[in-house]
Amino acid sequence: MAYTFETSKARSDLMKKIKSGHTKPELVLRKKLWALGYRFRLHVKNLPGKPDIVFKGKKVAIFIDGEFWHGKNWEQKKTTIKQNREYWIPKIERNMARDRANTQTLQDAGWIVLRFWQNDIMRELELCVATIAACIAGSQ
Repeated sequence: MAYTFETSKARSDLMKKIKSGHTKPELVLRKKLWALGYRFRLHVKNLPGKPDIVFKGKKVAIFIDGEFWHGKNWEQKKTTIKQNREYWIPKIERNMARDRANTQTLQDAGWIVLRFWQNDIMRELELCVATIAACIAGSQ
């Protein structure tokens, strides 16, 4: 059963500003990859989960996950949620389950799936790019 709750106008307006694509970490990673000569597709709709960056020929799909929405350090983090726990905990756990299912479906179809946390891209961009480059070079 879905849980619903009333939100204030201010909270509603704030939530509307949260983007699902073309986020700053995604743009930073894309710009770096493009500058290095990598060419890719964005948000490919016919792939499970609509990966953020796709190298079709190499069958590499990249997801850039937000820490809150996709449950980074979830067992610790969920204890800190104080408001609307009945809504947020199941929602984020559904997101995590969907992420696992999409990853598995892609892998079963022969894709290499890379998932990066947004903060990792912002803090360790070169390492993320090196990981992507190694996967692309290794996939034939």
